[in-house]
Amino acid sequence: MDLGIDTRLTLLITGLIFLSALLLGAWKYHGIRTSPDGAAHIYVDIAHRAALLYSFAGVLLAVFTELSAWPTAVNLIADLVVLAFFVGAIASYVLHGARRDTTNQFAGEIPGVLRLAMYGLIAGEIGGFLVLFSGFVAGQF
Repeated sequence: MDLGIDTRLTLLITGLIFLSALLLGAWKYHGIRTSPDGAAHIYVDIAHRAALLYSFAGVLLAVFTELSAWPTAVNLIADLVVLAFFVGAIASYVLHGARRDTTNQFAGEIPGVLRLAMYGLIAGEIGGFLVLFSGFVAGQF
């Protein structure tokens, strides 16, 4: 099977996200084994679950990318936007898990930068997927 470079790069990044999920699972297991209450820090747990879910979402992105009618560059940019926000979210969860500084990053007053980042995440993930999905619809129907 000859996959496009946009699909191959999406799968490469998705594979790295899945690998991070496996490594985060080992960290989570360590937290469960060493914690007096038998649970890893909540953000370690969230990072592990998010990485697992995002890795499978990345495979879905790759399928829509491969079946899209849009040019390779358009698909690749859409993929990279979505995947960058996936990786950024996982990284923020890892940071909070390592620092053990909060159990809810949105508790209290939300800084303007975080609010803007969340609006960017919403627009980037939904918009990036809509590009790929519309390319799929245009190419397959």
